[in-house]
Amino acid sequence: MFAPEVLLVPVLQPVARPLALGEQVYHTLRAHLSNGKIVAGQPLQEVQISQQLGVSRTPVREALTRLASEGLLVADGRSFIVPPLAASDIDDIYEVRLLIEPAAIRDIAQFTRNAAARAPIEEALADAVAAAAAGDVDGFRESNIRFRSAWLALVPNRRLVKVVEQYADHMQHIRVLTLGDARVRAIVLAGLKRITARLRAGDGDGAAAAMLDHLLEAKRCFIAAIGDPFPEAKTADAASAGSAKKTKLKVSTR
Repeated sequence: MFAPEVLLVPVLQPVARPLALGEQVYHTLRAHLSNGKIVAGQPLQEVQISQQLGVSRTPVREALTRLASEGLLVADGRSFIVPPLAASDIDDIYEVRLLIEPAAIRDIAQFTRNAAARAPIEEALADAVAAAAAGDVDGFRESNIRFRSAWLALVPNRRLVKVVEQYADHMQHIRVLTLGDARVRAIVLAGLKRITARLRAGDGDGAAAAMLDHLLEAKRCFIAAIGDPFPEAKTADAASAGSAKKTKLKVSTR
């Protein structure tokens, strides 16, 4: 006799699996790098991080190694640190960002005429405006991060999103310094407003151009923040336009 065919219950859904511990630690450390809570030169050691997070050293080692492979950390003896960036590093990073971010934001303009799709972008911009008016540096920095996350959430190509996030996060510890300057915040806010206006109109080419200008202004601010040992970067900009404080950690699953 043949065994009766077993029919699957159609209403059952796959069981959600929690992120592996190493993945959780990675996202926790990545978030702290993104928001500037881990600063350049601050040593990150397996033992201390594992104690703070209440996990073994193995997932911490996996997370640190993964962040180092992305260029967000470098080995420093028995520790890892956020690498300091010279002007030449900024040139390299922005060469990549200038190629990919305008193209990525051009792709989402087809969606952003829709007010509901655009709402997270508008909310982040409104919070940035309020934070700038109040002189709230931390609030402005957080709003700036949320603005980027909001428009990236609409990008169909998720591989492209990962590249944008990686290279944007390379600049985070310099961004922490520059956004303390009210003049820089004004420049950044003006850029966010121009980008949003073009997205509101569904103008992909205009959004791409606004993003290009925004990135070039950000690059100039970063170069000014660390000095300008390579003044030829200004020429490169024009060409591109034409073409150790302690941190308390908690594991989060994101």
